[in-house]
Amino acid sequence: MLGKDGVMDAMILQRLVQLSEIRTYVEVYMKWKKDPYFDSIDSIHRSLELKPVISVKNFFISSASSPQDNYSIPISAISKRGSDFGISMKVARFLRSYPSFFEEFKGPHYDLPWFRLTQKAIDLDTEERMIYNEFRCEIVLRLKKLILMSGSRKVLPLKVIKGLRWYLGLPDTFWEDPLHYVEGYGDFGIVDMGDGLKGLAVLEQFNDIKSDRILSVMQKNAMKKGVYNGGTDEGIAFPSFPSKGLRLKKKIKDWSNEFQRLPYVSPYDDSSHLNPDSDISEKRVVGLLHELLCLFVEHAAERKSLFSLRKWFGLPQKVHKAFERHPHIFYLSFNNKTCTAILKEAYCDKLAIEPHPLANVREKYIALMKESNVISRNKRMKNCVAVDSKNVDDMCCDHGSPLIEETFR
Repeated sequence: MLGKDGVMDAMILQRLVQLSEIRTYVEVYMKWKKDPYFDSIDSIHRSLELKPVISVKNFFISSASSPQDNYSIPISAISKRGSDFGISMKVARFLRSYPSFFEEFKGPHYDLPWFRLTQKAIDLDTEERMIYNEFRCEIVLRLKKLILMSGSRKVLPLKVIKGLRWYLGLPDTFWEDPLHYVEGYGDFGIVDMGDGLKGLAVLEQFNDIKSDRILSVMQKNAMKKGVYNGGTDEGIAFPSFPSKGLRLKKKIKDWSNEFQRLPYVSPYDDSSHLNPDSDISEKRVVGLLHELLCLFVEHAAERKSLFSLRKWFGLPQKVHKAFERHPHIFYLSFNNKTCTAILKEAYCDKLAIEPHPLANVREKYIALMKESNVISRNKRMKNCVAVDSKNVDDMCCDHGSPLIEETFR
């Protein structure tokens, strides 16, 4: 026999089922509009270039015999490991492309090339490690939220987490012993998921009591504004940021307005009762992608890297359409020969989403990476001047040259 609370819960569930049946999926086509602002955010687009640089930097620190020599290693120690760091060129050429990070010198034997970290790179690495220690609790909390979005099992394969490690800002020490890293910051466990898969699970129990309930960024911001009370059947409108010159047809605009008024389904709540071919199910997918990008360092990610989550997050096969159908919420950038999904709110309302602890040091790394271009350009100019000076000296010394004789006539 149901009590008062049980009757209310049953009524709410019935109402949600009715909504999911009534509000069927509406097919709309959104024309993509290029936005120079989002295409020029260095912290996003230079991040893909920075990723292998940081990986190689970490290898130097873990492989070098001592920090007294600025973590020096011979080129032979790394030359065959380019694929491990996602490097498509010769490793020596890669290292020489970033002189602000890696300094080349002749080794102690046979004049073989050696490389060491620059002092600026070492200083930034020290700052990065301090952030990992100081904000370890917050980084683990973001990982926990990612796992909690996986549905009732509350577990994700370690290989899926590893594929998102750059976006989550997980340190290399996490992979040495995942359980040891998260120890003391929640109840986690390593579980067997079948087919040889090992997963990291959140073993804590969460209920609807406000003190224990995991709230999304959308829910927290709506509560601050006083437009959301935490109910199951309440609607929350996604913050909308239209790109300049992007105009929607009236029927699409009407559909979008109706979509915004639909009940908000938290990515941390059960959604198994929703009709997958309905607009309310799509709103749940959009809400999940919104929350996911909120957890990432740059609040952006390569779209293809998110496809590995489809099975574990209960996402539709054509999840990419959620980005395309909501250009006021997400922006798709096609820079760097890839498609990057960007959460507009993170860059148009910087107070709405808490920045990742690593965001600032990543920007410093990118600034240091840019210094490599200046160093390389100055070196080329210096070499050109030296070559020109040598050619002039050779011409002046070659008195028998017809060109010289003609010049002095």
